Amino acid sequence: MEPLESLLILHAGAAICAPWLARRMGRGSLALLALAPAAAFGYTLWLVPGAASGHTPSGPQESQGTSWAMGMELSFRFDALAVLMMTLVTGVGVLVLVYSARYFPEGDDGLGRYGAAMVAFAGSMLGLVTADNLLLLYVFWELTTVFSYLLIGYDPESRMSRQAAMKALTVTTFGGLAMLGGLVLTGQAAGTYRISALTPGDLGAVAAVLILTGALAKSAIFPFSMWLPAAMAAPTPVSAYLHAAAMVKAGVYLVARLAPVAGDVPLWRAVAVPLGVLTMLLGGWRALRETDLKRLLAYGTVSQLGFLIVLFGSGAALAGAAMMAAHGLFKAALFLVVGIVDHAAGSRETGELSGVGRAMPWVCAVAVLAGASMAGLPPLAGFVGKEAALEALLHDPIVLAGVVAGSALTAAYTLRFLWGAFAAKPGVAERPVHPVPAAMFAPTVLPAVLGLVLAPLAAWFGTWYGGGHLALWSAHATPLLLSAAALAAGVALFLAREPVARAGAALHVYDTGQLFWALIRRLDRFALQLTGLIQRGSVPDYLMLTLLAMVGVGVFSLLHGGVLRVDLPVTGWQRPEQPIVAVLTIAAAVLALFARAYVFLAVVVGFTGYGTALLFLAHGSPDLALTQFLAETVALVLFALVLRRLPIEPVKGRLPMPLRAAIGLAVGVMATGAAVLAMDARGTEPVGALMEAAAEQAGMRNIVGALIVDIRAWDTLGESTVLVVLTLGLTSMVFLRRRSYRIEPGEHPPAERTHWLAATLPPGQRVIAFEVTARLTFHTVLVLSVYLLFIGHSAVGGGFAGGIVAGLAIMVRYLAGGRNELATAVPVHAGVLMGVGLTLSAGTALAGLLFGSAALDMLAADVSVPLIGHVHVSTGLLFDLGVYVSVIGMVQDILRGLGAELDRQIDAGENT
Repeated sequence: MEPLESLLILHAGAAICAPWLARRMGRGSLALLALAPAAAFGYTLWLVPGAASGHTPSGPQESQGTSWAMGMELSFRFDALAVLMMTLVTGVGVLVLVYSARYFPEGDDGLGRYGAAMVAFAGSMLGLVTADNLLLLYVFWELTTVFSYLLIGYDPESRMSRQAAMKALTVTTFGGLAMLGGLVLTGQAAGTYRISALTPGDLGAVAAVLILTGALAKSAIFPFSMWLPAAMAAPTPVSAYLHAAAMVKAGVYLVARLAPVAGDVPLWRAVAVPLGVLTMLLGGWRALRETDLKRLLAYGTVSQLGFLIVLFGSGAALAGAAMMAAHGLFKAALFLVVGIVDHAAGSRETGELSGVGRAMPWVCAVAVLAGASMAGLPPLAGFVGKEAALEALLHDPIVLAGVVAGSALTAAYTLRFLWGAFAAKPGVAERPVHPVPAAMFAPTVLPAVLGLVLAPLAAWFGTWYGGGHLALWSAHATPLLLSAAALAAGVALFLAREPVARAGAALHVYDTGQLFWALIRRLDRFALQLTGLIQRGSVPDYLMLTLLAMVGVGVFSLLHGGVLRVDLPVTGWQRPEQPIVAVLTIAAAVLALFARAYVFLAVVVGFTGYGTALLFLAHGSPDLALTQFLAETVALVLFALVLRRLPIEPVKGRLPMPLRAAIGLAVGVMATGAAVLAMDARGTEPVGALMEAAAEQAGMRNIVGALIVDIRAWDTLGESTVLVVLTLGLTSMVFLRRRSYRIEPGEHPPAERTHWLAATLPPGQRVIAFEVTARLTFHTVLVLSVYLLFIGHSAVGGGFAGGIVAGLAIMVRYLAGGRNELATAVPVHAGVLMGVGLTLSAGTALAGLLFGSAALDMLAADVSVPLIGHVHVSTGLLFDLGVYVSVIGMVQDILRGLGAELDRQIDAGENT
């Protein structure tokens, strides 16, 4: 296992343990949780010496990982950009968690939730900035979206917090979905999803715009800027981390990561640079009239994110990297300063804070140091980044003018922040403050001081990052003059702050927050109207629309797909029973059209399923035939159970019979035609010929078993999960009370339960045939189900077939003894069975990944068992055992919902 994978697991484990730690250690648990990002920070420092050359102290580290399916690859990259972002994500993460240990009051109910979400977010950002696979990057991208939603909505009782979290989730998820489309287009065009393998020609114009949409939404670039200021409803440590060093940097990072590939795409620069300049100006202008310190910094963050997008979008990678590092340091320090001021003075409003600088001189000094770096004063890191940016943009006067104007606004709102937080204001009484805990002050000092200490290392940073020119003092006079002009203009804007604020209010056209919620309300209204139009509560209508849509798609494909040339050999039947079974199956389907009773209709439809099973068998597919036969039997019993609550005869359909027949015929023709075309379109040798060797390699003699539980085990696990979810959804619609296996007192006296399968049904409902069958076959069928489970790797059977056989045994016992007998036959809760089964299957697959070379590749042995014979024991068998248990749980839950609960409702006279 790679070190980074271990660190990601460490973050996940810390997040899981966070609530437990918070209950036992209180807010001190946050400092303990900081050990996870601290370990990642130590690993990052170990990577620094060789990151630029692609070598770590242990050898090449450009990209390492494990291949999965569908382009997904667990691969990571440790170049200079990745290591720079890792430093910010892990370093600031440690400081924020230590700071949080004293920021939150002792006994806060949300400490466990906060600690878990913060550590999980840190791990997601760590994976995002190191991912070398486009799809893996998207997975981590969306994880940061989810965890930021939880962090922003930290206070669930606050409407402002909930709305801010929903706004952030909506905007960033919209961008993420657009980005996913661009990533898939890029991966398909390039023939690889490995980021390090992409070349400039691999990124098309459409993919570039889609990817930029996601990046700009994540980094709050216009027109997606509205979510970030609203997110200031989150606790201040969250703002310091998400909006200074982590989440909002994700979009900037993506632009920086793909800039070498997108360099020859004109739309990339044409979209990124103008929007970046516009965002820089709008955010800075809005900051000049904010009175809340956090919102002031939020709009300043929006402005400087626009600045970073301009740099990376225009190809000034080194200047962008220097500015990104400086921004992470000074903005984290300033947000933490706001937390200290709010904590000590009880307010963030500039009009209420007076004389705070005199009461907290050291905090004021830290704020001045970080603010000077933000404004671009020498000799600080912010000055180095701004000088490099101005020098890199000298060839583009229009963009340069926008950046200089944005720098002037930056200097102005920096002064406004320092004045509003610490200055003594005429006519305002001095604000009383209480002492600042050292655990809050120390994490605030460190990033601010680093902005001063690291600035002289600019030349080394330039060499380390990519060999470009970067220095504390630029060799060109023009950038220095432009910087001085921007600072002078910023001072002038600050001195005229009152007129500037009035002008900003007068020029304000619309509120982006109100526009966002107006759009959401209109979308909700449209969704309700569309739902009322389509969702009429008629299952036949839904089915008709679905089938017509299928036919429509087929007709559209025929009209726009060119001339059809089907070249399939026309053959008869291989075995004489095939045409007989086919005729009988078709006859059953035709007979179903004329059925006049629901029960008869269910039986006739079941005949078509049995006929299909016989065709599978005739074609040499006993596994498919067995599965089809068993599933059809279960379905037939379930139909019979449900039909008890329906009229005997079907109601007359609203559509005339000829029209329904025409729709059915069209669907059948379309489905058959699609299958024929798919077979005719095959251009390579069928994979079936390779299955025998693959099964032998997996230690199995049953090709279908090898396919299900080894070659495509992840698909089987996913299908099992879907079936469990569908089962739970189906049964949840039946129950009208608390779901329980407990039998009500008095319903079945204990004296009657002297032996199994007692006569629990009333005399008029007892069926002797069922009772005799259950007594004779129950135990034998259970043994048969276990036998099918064990032989599934070498013969016809498997966990799914064995589980259904066991379920049929339980069905017979229920039909013989009623719902009380069902509770006795399987006393374990169905949810427990399904959960244990899925856990066993998933855990077995994951254990193979952790301790073997692939899923289910951990254990394989041949064992001779007395009276049974040769048994192949493998990890696949454990996986199949999980499927077996899950299927039993599903059958039991369906019997309880469609059988036992309906029995109870019928006895109680309830209508459903």
